Amino acid sequence: MAGQSQQINISDLDVPQLADVRKQLEEELTHLTNSFSQLKQAQAKFRSCIDSVKEVAPQNQGKTILVPLTNSLYVPGKLSDLENVIVDIGTGYYVKKTRAEAVKHYEGKIDYIRTNLETLQETIQKKQDNMSVVASILQSKLQAQASDKANKD
Repeated sequence: MAGQSQQINISDLDVPQLADVRKQLEEELTHLTNSFSQLKQAQAKFRSCIDSVKEVAPQNQGKTILVPLTNSLYVPGKLSDLENVIVDIGTGYYVKKTRAEAVKHYEGKIDYIRTNLETLQETIQKKQDNMSVVASILQSKLQAQASDKANKD
């Protein structure tokens, strides 16, 4: 029966095995919280894009503005079309969209990330709960070992 997972009662594990489980959970939690942080940053970036699209105003037509090429590189440019913008849709592809379409595109991205953040938050909470259980069992086993050793001495 390949592919079937076995369940093991963690209270049956010895101290080194529990320590390994705790270490693995810590690594998973670190990875998950880093992912959560990156998703939050992406969400903020898309909100910033919406703000930028909404700030396009008729009084700026023909004026020189700074156009972002990267997060840290801006070049001067002139705003010539108030109704259309170029939108980065990922992996180096850009498309022309109306301002309303661009806002809708970014709002969709924000909603998608929000859903992923909620799922990730639940996963993080479950891992933290598992970590607490493992830490509690590990602590009780270490105390039991210490008391056994004290009784033998």
